[in-house]
Amino acid sequence: MNCKQFNTIPLEEVLLSLGYLPTKQSEKEAWFLNPFGNENHASFKINKNLNYWYLHSEGIGGKNVDFMKRYLNASVSEVLIWAENQNFSSFHQQNISNSKLENLSKTYEIINVKEIQHPALLEYLKERKVEKQTEFLKEIHYRMNDKNYFGIGFKNDSGGYEIRNKYSKICLGKKDISTIKNNSNSVRIFEGFLDFLSFKNLENELEKEPSDYLILNSVSMLHNIKNSLGKYEKVELYFDNDEAGNRAVEIISSEIQNAKDCRILYSDFKDLNEYLNQQTSAVENQSKPRFKR
Repeated sequence: MNCKQFNTIPLEEVLLSLGYLPTKQSEKEAWFLNPFGNENHASFKINKNLNYWYLHSEGIGGKNVDFMKRYLNASVSEVLIWAENQNFSSFHQQNISNSKLENLSKTYEIINVKEIQHPALLEYLKERKVEKQTEFLKEIHYRMNDKNYFGIGFKNDSGGYEIRNKYSKICLGKKDISTIKNNSNSVRIFEGFLDFLSFKNLENELEKEPSDYLILNSVSMLHNIKNSLGKYEKVELYFDNDEAGNRAVEIISSEIQNAKDCRILYSDFKDLNEYLNQQTSAVENQSKPRFKR
């Protein structure tokens, strides 16, 4: 993807991918709260016809590349790497109607946050072999598009929640990383929280001491951790075995000398959770009683 291609993607779709919903919109424009800072009144406007944004509170504006350069605090090349790793439907020539965008853009309301109790969510965690790690999770009930939903919630550093269930994978609130600190001089980095939970299942078996943990919640959040890794004596990387994971490892390794790619542990699998599933299934099969015929 180049700059011209990225700039043709509706900026509304870019903002939706980051977890931002408009406060109001019409056929010609959409208004958002400032994505670069905190404010109570929406001053970030998108001109839909021009696909151009303008932040009235600061008097600045531009196209998609300009927005993401500031949002990610990144170079143009880093912005394009981020864009390539997103699944923008408009880039893949799938037309999104205005009505669909409007439905996606309606606000949500979190109704209840509690310990995980719902049988469907407990079963989902059991299927993913991480049912013992509920201390890091919440059961979130929320309302969106005039319908009630519920899912497993993993909180990020901006107070948003990564939401998962068998049928949904979304973020409520601002997209951000999640940090879990243990005052350690080492840190382990994961793409998503299911991989983090999978590692916690394996930690004792791998004879690993607890450390600090950074969960990106998306490879696109890589920019959020660059400045925080220098203080650690040891940095372990547990990314997916795919192109995005390879790039993330390359970016961190080029800036942090003590970074270690730990994917050899699950080199034959897509990610750490898939590896855990295979390991757990193998143990369960061995423990089943065998009867002679």
